[in-house]
Amino acid sequence: MELAEQPTKVYLEIGQQRTFAGALDWPGWCRSGRDEGAALQALYAYGPRYAQVLRAAGLGFQAPATVAAFAVVERLAGTTTTDFGAPDGAPACDTPALTAADLQRCEVLLQACWHAFDAAAAAAAGRELRKGPRGGGRDVAAIVQHVLGADGGYLARLAWKREAPAGADASAELQRTRQAILQALAAAARGVVPERGPRGGRYWTARYFVRRVAWHVLDHAWEIEDRSA
Repeated sequence: MELAEQPTKVYLEIGQQRTFAGALDWPGWCRSGRDEGAALQALYAYGPRYAQVLRAAGLGFQAPATVAAFAVVERLAGTTTTDFGAPDGAPACDTPALTAADLQRCEVLLQACWHAFDAAAAAAAGRELRKGPRGGGRDVAAIVQHVLGADGGYLARLAWKREAPAGADASAELQRTRQAILQALAAAARGVVPERGPRGGRYWTARYFVRRVAWHVLDHAWEIEDRSA
């Protein structure tokens, strides 16, 4: 007798115009749609692509065989950021501190996401990316700079600053920023990152930081792949 497929736990972030579905145990695997059903369908459709990202990471990910394998365990209220096109809510499972094993898994997962982005950017080098319906869309170099800028903002949400020397080329800046991300994550796991800023605002938890960084870099890796196809 065949064993039933284990459910994949997901959360939904529900805005007025857009809903995100994210896999709780797999940061970076997070897609959106106009409503809950469309978001879950998009998440399912990207399962094989996420599996390809993690293929060499040894984390044991397998894409679900059907949408029915998803188990929605949490719903979050969306924000204007959600409707703009970025996830903005932290599920409850992102609250606990990272253990040493968690930290190692997060590092491996982030490295896999970065490798996917670098491979997509290298494959599209020198090619003109397909424009959007109104002729918009960044080129590869602009996407790289956008990711770098976002990563700097994410680091600030973990009370960490990156050094960005003037005149550094994009490749060197990517590596420097990624090293800062790993350093910040390790510091958060040691408990040396404050929970609140000097003005009382809460910093991100380490788990949500990983979730957001992984989502953003994969979102643009897949954008490059799709627009260069």
